[in-house]
Amino acid sequence: MENGDYLMNLADAREGRLYRIKSLPNREIRAQALRFGIAEGEIIRCATVVPGGPVLIQKNRQEIAIGRGLAARIEAEEIPLPQKHQRERKRRGMSWRYL
Repeated sequence: MENGDYLMNLADAREGRLYRIKSLPNREIRAQALRFGIAEGEIIRCATVVPGGPVLIQKNRQEIAIGRGLAARIEAEEIPLPQKHQRERKRRGMSWRYL
């Protein structure tokens, strides 16, 4: 882990933030995730968190809903936005729409 990053699970993800998948819980889930182009080490964006419901993640203009129970078993680390993108986002009042 770098720059003070710490492992968390996707159930704790915050909307609009970037994350790197650190571990997928088992072989079956890993196979399902690969079908969507998601593997350990991939960078995804948390599109939406439904309170008490699924976490919607986004990768390559594709959104995938992950149930809260499964999201709690997927370890990830938050990746800070590059400084220039943070300034641009604030200036325009924008959020990250796609990676």
